[in-house]
Amino acid sequence: MASLDRVKVLVLGDSGVGKSSLVHLLCQNQVLGNPSWTVGCSVDVRVQDYKEGTPEEKTFYIELWDVGGSVGSASSVKSTRAVFYNSVNGIILVHDLTNKKSSQNLYRWSLEALNKDSSPTGVIVSNGSDYDREQFAENPVPLLLIGTKFDQIPENKRNEVLNRTAFLSEDFNAEEINLDCTNPRYLAAGTSNAVKLSRFFDKVIEKRYFTRDPSQVSFVSSVSLI
Repeated sequence: MASLDRVKVLVLGDSGVGKSSLVHLLCQNQVLGNPSWTVGCSVDVRVQDYKEGTPEEKTFYIELWDVGGSVGSASSVKSTRAVFYNSVNGIILVHDLTNKKSSQNLYRWSLEALNKDSSPTGVIVSNGSDYDREQFAENPVPLLLIGTKFDQIPENKRNEVLNRTAFLSEDFNAEEINLDCTNPRYLAAGTSNAVKLSRFFDKVIEKRYFTRDPSQVSFVSSVSLI
């Protein structure tokens, strides 16, 4: 098999939000039948056709790093997680749409991964009022916000939840996708979700390989996955 260039994308969020199910769906296009807790980090690979359908089309590997753990953990645990944050090209922030706390904790996950977490360990950003969105105004790492368990939101609560995710999307300067990881149709070809996902991965590839920006760190995989 010919060697392909690759990029590294972190998948971050609280335990139980469905990160492993999401990664399996993205990489295998199948529902994960029996998800289990992720200890440390699990890595899977997705094939992405950059600028598909154009003369510039090229195939890349997307390495999706599903990082386990709980936000606000002891500093030793956070230090251990930090080894997974090296040479990151993109970040997918995952939250459970039925669990408001998991949405709030995305602020801390993002700050931790981008080495900007200056708050004392255990202090959780409670809402956007404690969060300075300007710190991501010039953030070179592309972000994508994905909300899971969309099917479990009561019909009379959906507008409230979607308004909350819209604020999150604005804070992170990222597009949002809301889905049910047990139903592949949410990412079916041609859907708005599939378009957003492809656009995000193309942006990650663009910044890594086609943007002349000295702040971008080259990613050299230390693990042979293919």
